[in-house]
Amino acid sequence: MTTTTPIGPDFIALQVRDLDASRKFYLEVFGFEASSHCPPGAVIFKTEPIPLALRVPLRELPEAGPLGVGMALWIACADADALHDLIVQRGGTILSPLADGPFGRFFAAADPDGYAITFHTARN
Repeated sequence: MTTTTPIGPDFIALQVRDLDASRKFYLEVFGFEASSHCPPGAVIFKTEPIPLALRVPLRELPEAGPLGVGMALWIACADADALHDLIVQRGGTILSPLADGPFGRFFAAADPDGYAITFHTARN
């Protein structure tokens, strides 16, 4: 590897239209836990090994339609089946049903801005 070779993802931030609404959704529907240290205009969640954040836009966003079309964001969880059922119970929208795949059991759910978030059971 040279000094110009990218190492890999180090931080993921999704730009959202309404930070307060998205923060509430990620906490109450998806079940994330917020960090106590968040800069103005952003919320950072306690995720490992890569931090996940929501933030006010750095550039102008489209007024309508889903954001993040074409992006695939996979989040590991302890039990995809249990999280799927909890998200449904909390009123979340499931985009693809539970299935078995290359990363184990998974499903995809939508956030308020239309980002498709895929949750999968973490491998031990």
